[in-house]
Amino acid sequence: MKQLLCKAYGPPESLVLEDVPPAPLGRGEVRVRLHAAGVNFPDVLIIQGKYQFKPEMPFAPGGEAAGVITEVGEKVAGFAAGDRVIVMTGWGAFAEELVVTPDRLAPLPPSMPFEEGAAFLMTYATSHHALKQRARLRQGETLLVLGAAGGVGLAAVELGKAMGARVIAGVSTDEKAEIAKRHGADEVIVYSREGLRDRLKVLAPEGVDVVYDPIGGDYSEQALRSIAWKGRFLVVGFASGPIPSIPLNLALLKGCEIVGVFWGAFTAREPDLHRENVAELIHLYEEGKIRPLVSKTYPLAEGGQAIRDMMERRVTGKVVVTM
Repeated sequence: MKQLLCKAYGPPESLVLEDVPPAPLGRGEVRVRLHAAGVNFPDVLIIQGKYQFKPEMPFAPGGEAAGVITEVGEKVAGFAAGDRVIVMTGWGAFAEELVVTPDRLAPLPPSMPFEEGAAFLMTYATSHHALKQRARLRQGETLLVLGAAGGVGLAAVELGKAMGARVIAGVSTDEKAEIAKRHGADEVIVYSREGLRDRLKVLAPEGVDVVYDPIGGDYSEQALRSIAWKGRFLVVGFASGPIPSIPLNLALLKGCEIVGVFWGAFTAREPDLHRENVAELIHLYEEGKIRPLVSKTYPLAEGGQAIRDMMERRVTGKVVVTM
C-alpha cells in the first residue's frame, strides 16, 4: 500500500510517497481501506515536531479519514467487513489503508460521501465539545467565532446556530465573510478593514457571552476585552502562530472564565460522553443542520501541498486528500 511519509521533521515538501507492506491485523483490530483523509492544523505541527505527540519515525500525517472495513480481527464486536466508517487516528491517515482498534471508529452515514466523512468529525466534534460541555452555550446567547471560515470555526458557526445562539463571525477577507454568512452567521466582522473591538461595541454593546478562539495571536486579547459579564472564553488553538499572553486581571474584571478545549484528551478521558456527542452530530447532519464545506481535494501524492495550503491560510472550510 502507499503512504505519504514523514521521515524527518521538516516542511510539507519533505514528505515522501512510498510503497510499504500492509500492517498485520491483530486480535481486536480492523483493517480499513481509506477513500479520503481530512487535513487539519495538527498536521502542520506534527510533521515539524511541534505537536503534543511525536510519533516514531517514519509516520504518515493525517488524523482523520473515511473508508470501508475490509477485514475484522478476532474479538471485534459491532463492526463487520463492508461497513462504511469514519476513522480517528491522530496520525497515519495519509495512506491507502489503516489498521485500528474499534474505539477509533464511528459509523459513516449512508448519506455522507467519503470526502465529507473525512472532513467531519475532528472539526465538528471539537467545536461541539467546546460549545456544549466547555462553554455551556445557551439559546439566545451571543457567540463570537474567530477564524470563522476555517474548519473548526465554520463548524462552530453552524453548531452555534443549531444551538440557538446569535453568531458573530470574525474573518480576514470579504470572500470568507460570504462563506460564514452562507453557513449561518448573523453578523460578520472583517478584521482587515474593521476594528474588532470597535465593531463589537456596535454589534454587542453588552459584550459577547462566548468567544470561540482557534487562532490566538493579536485578536485574543481584543476579544476577551469584549466579553460579557460571566462570559466564557474558549481556548481552542493558535492557528495564527503566536500564543498570546493574556492579562489575568481581565478575567477578574469581567467575572469570566478562560476555558481550555482539548478534544483529544476529552475523547480518551470521557469516551461515553464522546460517543453521545458523535451520535448527536450525525443526527444534526442527517437533519441538514450541519454539513462540512470541502473546498478542495488533493490526490495522496499531493498531500504535502494540502498541508502547505493549510500552513499559509489559503484554506476555507476543509481540504481533503483522496486515495
